[in-house]
Amino acid sequence: MNDAFPDIPKIQYEGPKSRNPLSFKHYNPDEIVGGKTMRSQMRFEFMDKLGVDYYCWHDRDVAPELATLAESNAAFDAVADELEKAQKQTGKKLLWGTACLFSHARYCQGAATSPNAGVFAYAAAQVKKAMDVTHRLGGEGYTFWGGREGYATLWNTNMKREIDHLARLLHMAVDYKKKIGFKGQFYIEPKPREPSTHQYDSDAAACLNFLREHNLLDHFKLNLETNHATLAGHTMRHEMQVAVAANALGSVDANTGDELIGWDTDQFPTNIYLTTEIMLEVLKMGGFTTGGLNFDAKCRRESFEPVDLFHAHIGGMDAFARGLKIAHAMIEDGRIDTFIKQRYSTFDSGIGAKIEKGEVGFAELEAHVLANGEPLLGSGRQEMMENLVNDYL
Repeated sequence: MNDAFPDIPKIQYEGPKSRNPLSFKHYNPDEIVGGKTMRSQMRFEFMDKLGVDYYCWHDRDVAPELATLAESNAAFDAVADELEKAQKQTGKKLLWGTACLFSHARYCQGAATSPNAGVFAYAAAQVKKAMDVTHRLGGEGYTFWGGREGYATLWNTNMKREIDHLARLLHMAVDYKKKIGFKGQFYIEPKPREPSTHQYDSDAAACLNFLREHNLLDHFKLNLETNHATLAGHTMRHEMQVAVAANALGSVDANTGDELIGWDTDQFPTNIYLTTEIMLEVLKMGGFTTGGLNFDAKCRRESFEPVDLFHAHIGGMDAFARGLKIAHAMIEDGRIDTFIKQRYSTFDSGIGAKIEKGEVGFAELEAHVLANGEPLLGSGRQEMMENLVNDYL
């Protein structure tokens, strides 16, 4: 295989004191953190010179859209032949694949939620092919990203019908997954807007409600993206806790966005506070069992030389390595968890325990208040907690 980056050496871990910009300062793939190597804790996506194991694709990113579906499928198969060869040569694996159901003009009014049945059929055919190739390449998952599954205005929209159609396509995918014997995990990626005024997969809670309502929750987990959380008016940690609480956090698009810009900028992560919060939630749920950290990110327009790809990935991977180590130190130290446990301690015994067990109703709670009077509140100590986090950083 020809070397695409002949001037770039394999990136090595050289430690925090290294002045080499093409080295890892914090990402040491074999270092044990929380009982696992960094390599297994983080499961990054990028290739051989960065020393990570997985990659991902949209179908139309790796193979072009041609004049007909048959021609597009043939081109996709030809590219899949090359991907299969490259996987065998390098040992790299496919984390997940997905179909691009948003860039072509046919999807300008949605794919599964289009008002046109022919568009729905085309979207289903494209998903089928993307699933086939993902399965052929041993993909560990498949992601559904509803890039245009939403509306611009409700004056021309039957929202219930569109949402029902989206559920119908996903049920078809579940059926087809069983038919071809694909064992990978299905993911849905929430996003609130852009380009739509409102997208049906707007945030983690909306996706989970949709999956429950349409009997799909057993078949899907969420692939969360930091920039999408920002656009939804949430933090990434909020979105992760919502997903974890439902046992539905599957994978993470490890990017970030500019909070001053109201669209999806897909920047590489450099904020250690952010990566610490993400890895804290990953560690608390026991680590990834599916998915991983995928860089759905790109260099800035001013950074156009090939080496900038490596600077970007090195910075992002180091940021997550530092976040992993800091999050592990927080858990090992235990002061944050101890404070939170104490804050909710009135629910561990007495009337609080009875509330959580469903053993009391309004009458019993009224009697409790009449007998005990005004409850005594404790401070939330927000400032102390923020100072403590800064101590770890």
